[in-house]
Amino acid sequence: MALLDLLGRRWVLRILWELRGEPLNFRELQAACGGISPSVLNTRLADMRDTQLVELLPDEGYALTKMGRELHTQLTPLTVWSEKWAKTLT
Repeated sequence: MALLDLLGRRWVLRILWELRGEPLNFRELQAACGGISPSVLNTRLADMRDTQLVELLPDEGYALTKMGRELHTQLTPLTVWSEKWAKTLT
């Protein structure tokens, strides 16, 4: 239930998505998320750091931890399904 609570918070899935590649600094991540306020981003990053899904790398920025990357891998089928679903809506 703790994971569902975290993933249900606004912006958490988007942050996970944006960090799927290389590390991003705070401003880059904010720009990638488009529309997220600095205070909300800071709160979500703190939540995700507390739950060991995201880490802050010196001189690199925010990145997924090993657990965060594993979670992203588990969400891949959902991404595939959502792309298929989106095509049915057009």
